[in-house]
Amino acid sequence: MKKINTSTLAGVGILTAIVFVLQLISMNVKFGPFSITLALMPIVIGAALYGWKAGAWLGFVFGCITLFDAAPFLAVNAPGAVFTCLAKGTLAGLIAGLVFSAVSKKNRLAAIIAAAVVCPVVNTGTFFICCALFFMETVKQWAGDTNVVLFMFVGLAGVNFLVELGVNLVLSSIAERVLTVISPKKAQAA
Repeated sequence: MKKINTSTLAGVGILTAIVFVLQLISMNVKFGPFSITLALMPIVIGAALYGWKAGAWLGFVFGCITLFDAAPFLAVNAPGAVFTCLAKGTLAGLIAGLVFSAVSKKNRLAAIIAAAVVCPVVNTGTFFICCALFFMETVKQWAGDTNVVLFMFVGLAGVNFLVELGVNLVLSSIAERVLTVISPKKAQAA
């Protein structure tokens, strides 16, 4: 088993705190019925700097915090809500880390952009899958007479997803510069 060095531990610790604070702040920023997340970019940065395990950890922390904002789902199916929150965050960080690792062998900027796109796509995609698995009857009630799939895309996550994706795309070039400053050896190797 590979040992974790002090700088990795400190870096992941700092990013964990950033994810925590950004998600607590963003719980008060609502577009539609749910909060957007501002915490995806630190997850992507952590996954890029420290690997997919760090991305998964940061996503898990993000998922834990989203439980505080999941009351509508907790009331319907608490185990399903817990699974949804933890799975969507953990998978978003893990897969962003794997994508960054694969693409960074060719181009570091493309890798950060790809990871920045994948993270909200996986987060929202996992949310949709879990809604279908655990909350479909409730979602049908919320949708009323409208198409359930359309309601899920527009009503539950549409604007939120677009804002999250936009924030990640805007910040991805900044994130790439941060990665270059923090880890110049990795940048030279890419």
